[in-house]
Amino acid sequence: MSEAKSPQSTVDVNTMTAIGAPRYGDGSVLRTEVVVRPNPRPDEILVRVRAASVCQGDAHLLTGMPYLLRLGFGLRRPKDPIIGHDLAGEVVAVGCEVTGFRPGDAVFGSVNSGAFAEYACVSAQRLAIAPTGLPLEEAAALPDSGMTALQGLRDVGQLTAGQSVLVNGASGGVGTAAIQLAKALGAEVTAVCSTRHIETMRSLGADHVIDYTTDDFTASDRRYDVLLDLIGNRSLRHCRRVLAPKGSFVSSAGAPGGDWAGPIVWMGKIVLANLFVGQQIGILLMRPRRTDLEFLAGLTAAGKLRPLIEKRYPLAQAGAAVQHVLDGHAQGKTLLVV
Repeated sequence: MSEAKSPQSTVDVNTMTAIGAPRYGDGSVLRTEVVVRPNPRPDEILVRVRAASVCQGDAHLLTGMPYLLRLGFGLRRPKDPIIGHDLAGEVVAVGCEVTGFRPGDAVFGSVNSGAFAEYACVSAQRLAIAPTGLPLEEAAALPDSGMTALQGLRDVGQLTAGQSVLVNGASGGVGTAAIQLAKALGAEVTAVCSTRHIETMRSLGADHVIDYTTDDFTASDRRYDVLLDLIGNRSLRHCRRVLAPKGSFVSSAGAPGGDWAGPIVWMGKIVLANLFVGQQIGILLMRPRRTDLEFLAGLTAAGKLRPLIEKRYPLAQAGAAVQHVLDGHAQGKTLLVV
């Protein structure tokens, strides 16, 4: 894989360094560029980015696969060439309609696109004050993974205290957040991961750990109130087998469906299954919102949630960071330090 170009010095206050994707591909297509610095709209906040995290969505959207995704994100090349969603930094300026934020505030949140840059404009509804007691750059690892786990467990799965939950794909960014959030919600947690992640899962609070290289969780006699599936590597029929009669299956990753449709066929099966079974079968589509970011910040400040960060890269090595995520088996989150 070719290295990204070294960042150029940003001399003009109206320009900035950013990571661009001139075409679809893997991490090697990313380039460091000097571009015009954005100006916030009335409902936006201009943030000086201190760190951004690489989400699975960033990596997979860069590939342009499945092809149907390109109808919304650009047919021949990414419609938004500066990629990245999650960030943390300081407020530089606020739009005229924004309240509750002022220049100098430390914030974290999720932008539609453009986090892999020195500056980004973010909707005020997608930002929150960064949690106390956590280094600011680490707060960039919270938004996507934290909100996905929270909405999957609390909103779609309707997890309550005293229930049992199984997290399939527990070692990634969402999974490591889900273990901690499920414990904070008062649940008994079972994590499914490979051998090298077992001790880490226990350190995060998992009550039970299943090594998928030696055991099949769908063959167990245990039953779970909520199954959060972040991998999509087991059939719906097999997953339902380990659900309680009134349990909830929450899918955040569709089974492979080819280059064109991707997980769309799997999503169709989920919708149909809900019509014929007593268990709740749900699809998780995370929606960024300030209230959830504030909830995550509160748990972090209370010592109940902390992002697991495996690797950190400088902004100029964004290609290597994205490729690390694309290659699979990353533990926790991967950060870009700006």
